[in-house]
Amino acid sequence: MLRVLGIDPGLTRCGVGIVDVEPSRRATLVYVGVIRTPPGLPLEERLLTIGTGIAGLIDEYAPQAVALERVFAQHNLKTVMGTAQASGVALHAAAARGLSVGLHTPSEVKAAVTGYGSADKKQVATMVQNILRLDAPPTPADASDALALALCHAWRPFAGVARTAATSAGPAADTAAPHSTDKLTPAQEAWRAAEKAARS
Repeated sequence: MLRVLGIDPGLTRCGVGIVDVEPSRRATLVYVGVIRTPPGLPLEERLLTIGTGIAGLIDEYAPQAVALERVFAQHNLKTVMGTAQASGVALHAAAARGLSVGLHTPSEVKAAVTGYGSADKKQVATMVQNILRLDAPPTPADASDALALALCHAWRPFAGVARTAATSAGPAADTAAPHSTDKLTPAQEAWRAAEKAARS
């Protein structure tokens, strides 16, 4: 069993989600939520709130790894700065507790969860709902994105976690790590393409 904390960083809304993933890839929701900070609060206090919230989740739920969205360039410089600052706080909280952090691009996460690197947020949320057997998609989008990050990290090919062939792996079965002699499924090909693009 692997417990992963996924974090979708942001200053106003920082999505957080924790999942337990079995070697068969069956995933179970442990916790999901959003850490919110008001825009009028001084920056240092907003970052303190986010850092305290993440640290509290790590201490309470004891994840074995953390998955964080990789910051990438956008047109809105202010948004990028806020995302980067929240990411730094998350990295600090994880490192202070000896946890490894996996950085994943949005395309990687979408490909891992839906098999399509350009999926929209609604498609991601729907797949997260199906994978975790929830009654409804997690809301807001920051929360479902955090869970998708956690699933992406747990399912990452050759991540060093023992995996077995699943007889009943659920709706996202084709995103599992293949054995070295297996042919990649279309979803795995999309995932690999997204990872390759992230490294280039």
